[in-house]
Amino acid sequence: MQIDHVVVAAADLEAAARELERRHGLASVDGGRHPGWGTANRIIPLGEAYLELIAVVDQVEAGASPFGPWVSAATPNRPLGWAVRTGDLDRVAASRGLPVQPGSRRAPGGELLRWRTAGIEVAVTDPSLPFFIEWHPETRHPGLTAGPTASLVCLVLRGDRDRLDAWLGPHSLPIDVRPGSPAVTHIVLSLAGAEVVLGTV
Repeated sequence: MQIDHVVVAAADLEAAARELERRHGLASVDGGRHPGWGTANRIIPLGEAYLELIAVVDQVEAGASPFGPWVSAATPNRPLGWAVRTGDLDRVAASRGLPVQPGSRRAPGGELLRWRTAGIEVAVTDPSLPFFIEWHPETRHPGLTAGPTASLVCLVLRGDRDRLDAWLGPHSLPIDVRPGSPAVTHIVLSLAGAEVVLGTV
């Protein structure tokens, strides 16, 4: 497993993206809308991972999806959740009793991105736990959408380390788990040889 992406809630995608670039030099690209979810995103490529700035753009559609209310209720400009990538989602989901859900979005340039996820409903209730994602073999990973300007060093979480380890199984993910109310607290990046810590945008 690898950290696939970290979700950062935004009230205004464009404003959040401009502020991240102004303050930290983190450029983003337009990701597109999520059909049926009522959300849209912008992507900050990190190579094999990425930051996903996400906002609700259709309240009615978002209210009817499992993902939309999570984004709606989030504190803007703070990490919301995270995902780990696997090449065997069916096995991972079956061993944890999770349903698998397909997803897709069309990038502004017309490229169709397809994936499957499991465990979003668990991550909503405990954001220290990631959901699982598997990208379609013909889909280019969003972290490679553009040349990355930064790389992911570490993800800092609050929560129950034993529960997280049981949820993930054997892993060597770059995470730092501290006791407390479950949350993704900080994202540590390396940018031009310097460390950048994002807890707020």
